[in-house]
Amino acid sequence: MEDLKTDPEIPGREIAVAAEALYLANLMLIPGLGFIALVVLWWQQRHKAPPLAHDHLRQTLAASVWAGALLVLANAAILLTGGYQAAATWVVVILYFTLCHSTLIFCGAIGLARALAGKTFRFPLIGPR
Repeated sequence: MEDLKTDPEIPGREIAVAAEALYLANLMLIPGLGFIALVVLWWQQRHKAPPLAHDHLRQTLAASVWAGALLVLANAAILLTGGYQAAATWVVVILYFTLCHSTLIFCGAIGLARALAGKTFRFPLIGPR
């Protein structure tokens, strides 16, 4: 039970939560603006952030870059399969949102929960070590 308790005084917890929240906002609410805000937060905190915050900032920034790259790849696949007027477009769009986008959101929700608990998190496959 001791592991389930959270300490509000964990150094860097607020920054870690902000990083995870901005990552999710970039994916779901304010694409682009959330990424810019995340980059600004990283830029301001990159040298002085406590280890917990530094870890979450690195993970969310890397995952955001991967999310952008996956979106570019999905658009390239659409263009290569006949453009936006082709029937294959919907296959690519549905696969992208089902496999990639929802997985990134799910991992972001786990990262936010870990940040709220004052614990580190590494995105599977795409997160830096």
